[in-house]
Amino acid sequence: MESTVTVDPSDGRPTKRPGYGQLLRTPRAWTFLLPGFAARLPFAMLTISLVLLVQHTTGSYGVAGAVAAVAGVSMALLAPQAGKLADRFGQRAVLVPGVLLHSAAVALLTVLALTGAPLWTLFAAAVPTGASVPQIGPMVRSRWAARLGDTPLAGTAAAFESVTDELTFVLGPVIATALCTGVHPAAGLAAEGALSLLGGLLFAAQRSTQPEVTSRPAAGRASGTSGSALSITGVRVLAVAFLGIGTVFGGLQVSLTAFAEEAGHPGMNGLLYGIFAAGNTLAGIVYGVVAWSAPPQRRLLVGYAALAVTASTLWAMPSLAPLAVAGLLTGLCVAPALITGYTLIDSLVPPGARTESFTWLTGAVALGQAGAVTASGALADAFGARAGFAVPLGGTVLALVVLVALRSRLVPKSGGAGRGPVASGGTGRGIGHRTPAAVD
Repeated sequence: MESTVTVDPSDGRPTKRPGYGQLLRTPRAWTFLLPGFAARLPFAMLTISLVLLVQHTTGSYGVAGAVAAVAGVSMALLAPQAGKLADRFGQRAVLVPGVLLHSAAVALLTVLALTGAPLWTLFAAAVPTGASVPQIGPMVRSRWAARLGDTPLAGTAAAFESVTDELTFVLGPVIATALCTGVHPAAGLAAEGALSLLGGLLFAAQRSTQPEVTSRPAAGRASGTSGSALSITGVRVLAVAFLGIGTVFGGLQVSLTAFAEEAGHPGMNGLLYGIFAAGNTLAGIVYGVVAWSAPPQRRLLVGYAALAVTASTLWAMPSLAPLAVAGLLTGLCVAPALITGYTLIDSLVPPGARTESFTWLTGAVALGQAGAVTASGALADAFGARAGFAVPLGGTVLALVVLVALRSRLVPKSGGAGRGPVASGGTGRGIGHRTPAAVD
């Protein structure tokens, strides 16, 4: 670790290290953080709510996982286009019609499931449901990037956002499971639609913190790229890594549910997943306040290797207690990979493509989650709950192989497209320049 000197944005006084308290004193930060949290919570409720509702109406985890997978694939493929439009026309212009469409699609899917409509109609309704999921997380990250610019606090913000994401993954599945099992099988999905609508509209109303609209053609020429942010090789490599992380989320959501049911304690699935997500949150909190000296690419490889190892132990757990411990260890390894991946984006892409780039990573998680939900559901139906844990094992190992093989693509050229710090944890180092606020 190394010593850093930063400037508090609220009063200009120097501090030894950027911290969460200092970050949260950024002017007007709370105006988008609070509605942003309310609007992003439904993202963590959607998959498990779909699985529980469709499994209740069809009796099959495989079918339930397939419907949820269609929604996840739809989001992964189409949501980045919403991110690109938000970069070009502004977040509000994209978010308002998006949340209206999403709430309507969720309501339609709920009615179809409860009325016993043909299965093909559930799959059809899942497409707009997933495609219209509000991309609040990437939009919040873009607002932080716009406000903090090239300062060490940008790395702290990336860690804070990952912690916030994991907090939603702690609360979201637990809330959805409680509503579906304690109130009505459709209550989780109904709450997801209502929160998306209300939270999304409140977030969209915060226009003063919205990033400035940037001309995409000009941004593309400045970075040597054109069209989609996915044309940047480093973004594609990170997307593969996040795809593997998605298999952990999706595989655990289904497999923990099936495992708890097999063990005769179906109500424990929310607690088990909460323990996993709590480990993720704890790791994110600690990771974000450490000033790292190791390059972010190396930290990503080490963290991802640890994730692959811990995810590979889940299938061997004989009962709920050791499975909870293995889930906790797996969760502790997720946050470092997520945080480092998100902060690397700042050095790989131009400012005018940030929302789209963040959305590609979020979409990759959703795509991995969707595939894992389908595969784990089918394996659980055919071979038992333990077989479903093979999905996060395979997903993380394959992604690690890609990361190792293409690790050089995560190192931007000197004076690269991004203008923020590469490393999380507040080292304040950019690529090809020195940040005056940092002292090694």
